[in-house]
Amino acid sequence: MTAHPAVRVAVREHAELGEGPTWDPAARRLIWVDILGARVHTYDPATGRRTVMATGQHVGAAKPRSTGGLVVSLRDGIGLYGEGGAPFRWLVHDPVPGRRGNDAVVAPDGSLWAGTMRYDEADGGGALTRIAADGTATALLPRVTVSNGTGFSPDGTLVYYVDSPTRRVDVCRLSDDGRRLTDRRPLVTIEPGAGFPDGLTVDADGCVWVALWDGAAIRRYTPGGTLDKVVPLPVHRPTACAFGGPGLRDLYVTTARTGLSRPRHPDGSLLVLPDAGQGLPGVPFGG
Repeated sequence: MTAHPAVRVAVREHAELGEGPTWDPAARRLIWVDILGARVHTYDPATGRRTVMATGQHVGAAKPRSTGGLVVSLRDGIGLYGEGGAPFRWLVHDPVPGRRGNDAVVAPDGSLWAGTMRYDEADGGGALTRIAADGTATALLPRVTVSNGTGFSPDGTLVYYVDSPTRRVDVCRLSDDGRRLTDRRPLVTIEPGAGFPDGLTVDADGCVWVALWDGAAIRRYTPGGTLDKVVPLPVHRPTACAFGGPGLRDLYVTTARTGLSRPRHPDGSLLVLPDAGQGLPGVPFGG
């Protein structure tokens, strides 16, 4: 088991709940959100250029679209932005009082897998739902609590998933049509005192990197569930991680300030671990 000491601040920010880092290969930039700040951020590591876009309501995730622009998981459903943030339209408008989007991922087939949760974190109040390019919604996991990290094995046959209060990273099999999860089982369970599993990403070796909320660390697990790397972080609440930059070698980590009695820099900033490993290329949302 090894540690990676070279953690840097990529973007100094005061995000309340930074989440969902995603590399956009077409624009060569990182996209991430501040859920409670209702902002979508972008960052170009080559130039340092940043943009910030207000969404008007809490935003759980933002991902690139194949036609340009962004798909966003908002409080009241799934929305689409065109290039430059305009125009906006709803793809799925399904407001449920007390519920919001939390995390999302684009599957290998170009569908959006969007998680939800209740603001009060009521047991079973969230879900993981597959959104096709035409807006067709299919419930994958209809009763979860805090839907969080989701990722796919390099061959696309396995799905890794976190419902944070369970303290587990689960692994499931994906059906041939990409619309059902079977054989769900725990891959790892995070021990008490080490934090709660949050967002995750899968690397080219099939290993799972998971952020530990209240654990001040990122962990890497092998496909068999063995812990083989721990990355201590200078923040209390890392939320998610994703590979980006040239060759998908740099690991970006979003962080949060919410709920901390005395948040300090770099809580709420975007961190980067240069040359941390080898990421997998993503695909844009097909709609």
